[in-house]
Formats: sequence, C-alpha cells, structure tokens
Amino acid sequence: MKEDIGGVSVKMEDGLAEKNEKVGYVKRVIIKKKKHCHGSKVKKPISNKALQKLFVSCMETFKGPDTVPSTKHVQNLCHILDNMKPEDVGLSKDIQFFKEENIVKENPRVTYSTVYKCDNFSLCIFFLPTNGVIPLHNHPGMTVLSKLLLGQMHIKSYDWVDPDVSHNLLNQPSQLRLAKLKANKVFTSPCDTSVLYPNTGGNIHEFTAITPCAVLDVIGPPYSKDDDRDCSYYKDHLYTAFPNGEIAELKEENDSYAWLEEIEMPENSQMDGIEYLGPQIIET
Repeated sequence: MKEDIGGVSVKMEDGLAEKNEKVGYVKRVIIKKKKHCHGSKVKKPISNKALQKLFVSCMETFKGPDTVPSTKHVQNLCHILDNMKPEDVGLSKDIQFFKEENIVKENPRVTYSTVYKCDNFSLCIFFLPTNGVIPLHNHPGMTVLSKLLLGQMHIKSYDWVDPDVSHNLLNQPSQLRLAKLKANKVFTSPCDTSVLYPNTGGNIHEFTAITPCAVLDVIGPPYSKDDDRDCSYYKDHLYTAFPNGEIAELKEENDSYAWLEEIEMPENSQMDGIEYLGPQIIET
C-alpha cells in the first residue's frame, strides 16, 4: 500500500497507510475488549506488547492539566521508549521514505500520525523528510517524551530565563525574552529518549531532519486552546545581538543564551496528517 508522506511516495508495512489525497485529521485507533459469544469465533485485534505497555504506563503517569509526572513515572516511560523499535508502530528502515536518496528538494513538509489521544495525553508519530523542519515552538504546561525511531536529526532547545533578568538586561520594554540554550546537537537513532518539562529540559525546541526521520512523541497533556495550552512559535537571536553594559552575570557563558522573539505561525509549520493503521492499542 502506498502513501504520500512529506511529498514522497512510500510503501507502508503492516501499519501506516497512505492515500492519494491529503488527510486533514487523523482518526484515533482504539479497540475495546468485547465479550466472546459461546461457539463464535472472534478475530483478535493486532496489538503490540511494547506499544500496549507504553499506553498502560501513560494511563498511570498523566493525571491531567496542571500536573507534572513524578520522576519514577517518567523514568519508567523512558525505559519503555528506550527499548521500543520502529516495528512496534508498524515502521521499518526498509520503507522507501527512509531511504536517504529520497530528498524532497522544495518545501519538505512534515507529516504526523496520531496513535492515541485523550484529555490527559497523546501518542503521535512525526515524519520529517530530509531538511524537513518543525520550527522553534513551546509546550505550555506540558511534559513531552520524544523517541527518535529512525533517522538522524538536529535538535535545538531552550528554557526561559527569569523574566526580570531579561528586562534588566535589555533595560527597555521589548518583545524579546532571554532563554538559555539546553541542547544544540545531532541525534542518531537508536538513541535515548529525551524529556522536556513545563519549565525545564528544553521546553522550547526545534527539529531539523538531516536524513528522513520518524519521531514518537508522548505528550501530556496535549495542546488545547480552550485550556490555554496553545502552541507559540519563536525566532532566536544571538545573545550578543543586543549588547548592553549589564551582562556581567552571563558574560562567561553568553554563547549559551539567546533572545527569543514570538512570531506568527511559520509557513513551514504546516503539517499533513495520515491515519494510523499500525499495531492497535487495546483500551480495557
């Protein structure tokens, strides 16, 4: 079965299926256990132990808005994700999309597929073609675990510095806010799961694909405009681009800071959605 991921025709294996048209919204695939009728044959849903284990752990971990998971729960999720393989969500490095020769030369678009979503958390796979970008954006009040399943990706991330420090350094009203660089390096799968929290861990981040990539994100709670968890986008400026005489406290590390300016949603933030048809989650 073939589909268009990020503008590239790919063959899906036992999972993600693509259609000729773009899919605006992704269906949630949930199977509820049904009582077996005596004498009848009931076809069992295709599930995956690792994915099911991840789902159960998420149910135990995420308790809703304004809550941050405990260290123990996050460590457990990291352990599960660290051991997950592409095949656990119906992917394979042999799929044509992940071949390095498949370079989208113009406007590489990111594609996503929602595995599961509820009020407390969501599981989502993002597909980035070579040079595809998920622009610098935040995760208000959210805890996010990211597992790079396939490919090589550059990740840049920031955390906010105290607003009073930003104001004192600029010494004037400004739309800029100071942030500390938390990560600025290349990750190659398989690698450890990365974790960001509402105020730490690189809550504002940007993904840039060096090769075709697939990233599984566990997001708790999901974005919600109604609950003031809308996504904001930013442009980063060199810390030295706005010099002044009050930088003594940061002088030794000024290359680890940047000024972030909130911007309108970038054109390259638009994504295409496809239905998830991989191993299914069984909701009991």
